[in-house]
Amino acid sequence: MHDNDTMPSADADNRRRSSRVFTRIPVKIRGVNADGNKFREGCQTIVVNAHGGLLYMNESVEMGAQVQMTNPASDEEQECRVVYLGDNSDKGQRVGLEFLSPAPHFWGVEFADPTPSPRSSSSPSPRR
Repeated sequence: MHDNDTMPSADADNRRRSSRVFTRIPVKIRGVNADGNKFREGCQTIVVNAHGGLLYMNESVEMGAQVQMTNPASDEEQECRVVYLGDNSDKGQRVGLEFLSPAPHFWGVEFADPTPSPRSSSSPSPRR
């Protein structure tokens, strides 16, 4: 029953589609909780990327559930899917949300390319 609590493997981290930024951004979430009741909740992010984010939620949601997330700073809204359910703490449950549609500018943050660029200090390519 706790299979959803596990974090992705290190290999999965190496295949991220975009870089992550650890930042607290206030957002508003609305949807249907695990009991089938509609809810609205103000939350703060823990980590964001171009494809979604990890945040603390007090409402209990189910894996795969769809919720609406609003960034109050821009009034932009995104439909999201619950893709991770983490540990509970005094701040709430860690919940990973993925945007259903690409929204690289939703957070107002510029994300670096997740693939490292070749460094000039690395071994030079053979010249021909």
